[in-house]
Amino acid sequence: MSWLDRLEKRFGFLAIPGLIRIVAGFTALVFLLSLNPDFRSVLELRPALIRRGEVWRLVTYIFLPPADLTQRFGVIWTIFAVWFLWFIGEGLEHAWGTFRLTLYFIVGMIGTTAAAFFLGVNFSNTMLMASLFYAFAYFYPDQVIYVAFILPLKVKWVAWLSALFLVFGFAAGPNSQRLALLVALSNFLIFFGPQLFQRARHRQEVSARRRRFEASSRSENEALHKCATCGATEVTDPNLDFRVARDGEEYCMAHLPKAESPVR
Repeated sequence: MSWLDRLEKRFGFLAIPGLIRIVAGFTALVFLLSLNPDFRSVLELRPALIRRGEVWRLVTYIFLPPADLTQRFGVIWTIFAVWFLWFIGEGLEHAWGTFRLTLYFIVGMIGTTAAAFFLGVNFSNTMLMASLFYAFAYFYPDQVIYVAFILPLKVKWVAWLSALFLVFGFAAGPNSQRLALLVALSNFLIFFGPQLFQRARHRQEVSARRRRFEASSRSENEALHKCATCGATEVTDPNLDFRVARDGEEYCMAHLPKAESPVR
């Protein structure tokens, strides 16, 4: 029994059915209310204000749609973002179960909050939503989505492209940014890191075995028999018959030493 099974057996009653649907619904509501710019600022994850007693910010930030994309694309982007969040939430709950999805989301919230409080890096809910997408890509890698509504791509390629940007940011950023990124994505690393490591190791082992096999295998064009006198092989003349003489050399029948009996 895995550690997740043990946790579910003991704390399964804490699971929240339809959690991501709830988050998507509140995200749509917050977008409408955020038409008043002051309202959004009340919900943001700001450690200094939380320390002063505004503890609701520990939860409300998860409902904020990305400000830059919302400002650029407006209602169309928000509708798509809410629908897509709903879509991946349904897929994850179906593939994973209510408890595990709930635990995954809560661990992601803890990681994002810890990055803001202790490392001074506020990802808002960007990394939390990214972790949901990566989990969805793990379970449904070949699911096709339409980027910008017109370009069909498999989820795994979109996830890899997104991961490349994160890796670039990780490599180029300061140590605090790197640590914050790892902390914010701790839920994905905890839940999927071991499986991804095992997959990578298995692929490496399979590749190594294949290389050893190919190195020890004889090519179709490589001769197995060769006459020590004329150099003919079964490749150059498939009708030849070869024998090994007592001197240890291999000869075609035409050049087999007459004074020696062939060793079969």
